[in-house]
Amino acid sequence: MKKKIDLTGAIWVKSHLSDGSNNCLEVAFTDGVVALRDSKDVGDPDAKILVVSEDDYRAFTGGIAGGQRDLLLP
Repeated sequence: MKKKIDLTGAIWVKSHLSDGSNNCLEVAFTDGVVALRDSKDVGDPDAKILVVSEDDYRAFTGGIAGGQRDLLLP
């Protein structure tokens, strides 16, 4: 089942390791899901936004934090 996610009030954040440029991944936690976008796309109404469940996001980031290197590009 797909549900419409309203991201108009989403608070987007970048990693504290970001250098402040527009070449980063931004994340928003809202409405029980996690939305991801390229910071270059801020303000673009046609920008692509990836939306995943909180469980999937935890599994992905947990795998990386745990050293599962095959989740990263070579």
